[in-house]
Amino acid sequence: MSNTLQPLSDYWRNRYLLMRHGHSQANQQGLIISSPERGINEFGLSVIGERQLAQAVAEWGWPKPTKIVHSDFLRTTQTAARVASAFKLEMAADKRLRERYFGEFDGQADEHYPDVWALDSRDAEHGHYQVEAVSVVAARMSAVIEALEQQDEGETILVVSHGDPLQILLTALGNKPLTQHREQPALLPASITQIGRT
Repeated sequence: MSNTLQPLSDYWRNRYLLMRHGHSQANQQGLIISSPERGINEFGLSVIGERQLAQAVAEWGWPKPTKIVHSDFLRTTQTAARVASAFKLEMAADKRLRERYFGEFDGQADEHYPDVWALDSRDAEHGHYQVEAVSVVAARMSAVIEALEQQDEGETILVVSHGDPLQILLTALGNKPLTQHREQPALLPASITQIGRT
């Protein structure tokens, strides 16, 4: 299997605002929270994250979203809800936008991230420590965009997800080797990256 995905198209039907969730309780505690069992009902936004979202919506400098889709983890759901409330929009959860599963490191200290990323840089298919392969994350994240491209046109869609999945998606959409996903600029909490139709 190739470790790159074909670009969706030279022509985009929609504009996408890829948003990483705000600073979370997991970030605050230095923990890897990547399983649905831990992430859906716990480890929401921290006080810092709540402030980030309040500032983001107050100073919104992006095109106004017309639709919101988000990971069903608590931190992403809360992030999406703050924006949805500000713009009076409905929001829809999509499990494919979930955090990358970090296997044996789930629930452990976030100092283990670099161990996984070092393995990623050599093999986008690896599943060491029962970690979800980069290629699998790329496929599920890209499938969300592909589905939205097929069903919508002319929308500005806010996609709220997590750091690793979004960096992997951006690497895939840039038609770069997935082993290079950590060479993407780091996505800060509550940051937005615009792609698609201009």
